[in-house]
Amino acid sequence: MTLRKALLAATVLALPVAAQAQPVSGLYIGAGGGLNIHQDSNNNGVKTKFDDIGAVGLASIGWGFGNGLRAEIEGSFRSNDIRSLNGGGRTGNSGYFRNYAAMANVLYDFNLGLPVIPYLGVGVGYGWVDVDKANIAGPGGSRYRIEDVDGNLAYQGIAGMAFALPVPGLALTAEYRFFGTLEPKLNIDRTSVVGAPGGTYKPTNYNHSALIGIRYAFNTPVAPPPPAPVPPVTTAPEVARTYLVFFDWDRADLTDRARQIISEAAGAARRVSSTRIEVAGHADRSGTPQYNQRLSQRRADAVAAELVRQGVSRNEIAVTAFGESRPLVPTADGVREPQNRRVEIVLR
Repeated sequence: MTLRKALLAATVLALPVAAQAQPVSGLYIGAGGGLNIHQDSNNNGVKTKFDDIGAVGLASIGWGFGNGLRAEIEGSFRSNDIRSLNGGGRTGNSGYFRNYAAMANVLYDFNLGLPVIPYLGVGVGYGWVDVDKANIAGPGGSRYRIEDVDGNLAYQGIAGMAFALPVPGLALTAEYRFFGTLEPKLNIDRTSVVGAPGGTYKPTNYNHSALIGIRYAFNTPVAPPPPAPVPPVTTAPEVARTYLVFFDWDRADLTDRARQIISEAAGAARRVSSTRIEVAGHADRSGTPQYNQRLSQRRADAVAAELVRQGVSRNEIAVTAFGESRPLVPTADGVREPQNRRVEIVLR
C-alpha cells in the first residue's frame, strides 16, 4: 500500500469519530454482509457437521421513531457447506445448506452522546431451508440424495453498533445475529432404486452471523447553525424582560452559557423586585409530542432549580411546559431546530 493510500484510509476511518451519532427518525434502508457459522446438528439419530465459515447477506427497510425505537422488515440469505452427514448406517460428505428468511424486527438504539450508538433487537418471521446436492452412501452400495425445501417459523436476536459517517444520515453498522428456525422436514430420496423411499431428514437450524453493513436515514437534517445570540436585556423597570436559555438536542442539562444567562436573570429579578417570574419550557419537533412534553418540563424544572440556587424564591417562580406546541421557528414534524430547544424566563 502506498503512503497516499494509507493516509486516505486513515482519514476515512477517523471521520466517523468526528461525526455525531443520532437516533434514527423516519424512513431508513440498510444492507449488510458477512460470515455465518451454522451449529452442527445431532438430531433424530442424524449427525450433520458444517464447514467452519459460510456467508450471510441481508437488506432491510424500516422506520425510526426519533426516541431510539425502530421497526423494520428484512430479507436475508445464509449459506453453509455440509462437511459430513452420518446416521442410520448412511454417510455423506457434500451438499449445500441454505437459509432464506423474511423477518419483522424491533430494535432500540441507546443514545449515549457518542459517535457510536449501540443497539439491541429481536425479530420473528418465516424461514425456508434449502438443502441441495447432499449425496449419501448407504449399506450395500445404496445411494441417497437430499434435495428439498421446507419452511418454518424463524426467529433472531440482534446486537450491534452504528458508527456515524460524515454524510448526514449515513452510518456504518457492525452486528452479531443469532438466527434459527423450527426443525425443517426434508425428504431423503433413494437414487439407486427408483421410487424407493429414503426417509426424512430433520436437522436443527441454529446460526451465528457477524455482519458489516451500511444504513441510510432519509430525513436526517444537516448540522444546524449555532443558536442566535441572546438580545441585550433592557433595563427599563416597567418593561417585561425575557431571557432565552438554549439546550442541546434531547438534553435537559444546563451548559455553562445557560447558567450565565440564568445568573443574569436572577440578578435582574433582585434589582427590579420582580413580582412574578415565568419559566416556560419548549422542545423542537424531532420526537413524539408526548416525549417532547416531558422533555420541555425537565428543561423548565432545571432552569427553575438554578434560579433558586441563584437566590430567587421558589414562590416567585411559575413553571410551565409547552412541548413542541409553541416553536420559535416553525418547522415540519421531525426537524431538529436548535432555537426551539429552549426555556424562556420572563420577569414581570
